[in-house]
Amino acid sequence: MGLSVDWNSVFIPAIGLAEVIVRASLMYLGLFIILRVMARRQAGHFGPADLLVIVLIADAAQNGLGKDYGSVTEGLTLVLTIVAWEYLLDWLSWRFPRTRPYLSPPSLTLIRDGRLISQNLRKEMITEDELKAQLREHEVEDYADIRLATLEGDGRLSVLKRKMK
Repeated sequence: MGLSVDWNSVFIPAIGLAEVIVRASLMYLGLFIILRVMARRQAGHFGPADLLVIVLIADAAQNGLGKDYGSVTEGLTLVLTIVAWEYLLDWLSWRFPRTRPYLSPPSLTLIRDGRLISQNLRKEMITEDELKAQLREHEVEDYADIRLATLEGDGRLSVLKRKMK
């Protein structure tokens, strides 16, 4: 059992770095679009873009450490490309407000002035039992106690309670 290291295979890319960047870009953008139209509640407390970056970076890092890619350089290039896209989309959303509706889903009102908006629950495929479980986490027992409950673009539920007299 030898302890030798093939340094060329560790640092010299087996495929072109431009191909790694194109592949990473296509995967990121494709998955971003899929997650953008996916129901928000599926992502839980992570925003879809956060979840996407975590999954892709984990996969890219695994590929860079293993033999799926021939070198650490390819794995690092893939990770940097994914992070660059995430940063660019965040920057575009911050710098150009008109891009926000395309890059992150708008909030959706589920309850207004104690009245449930059933069509919005259907749109996001949320059952009343799931909503009630989320409301209990906000210490709300009855819809009548709510001024506004909104499903945010990142999948979190925001609740504004009525002022008690």
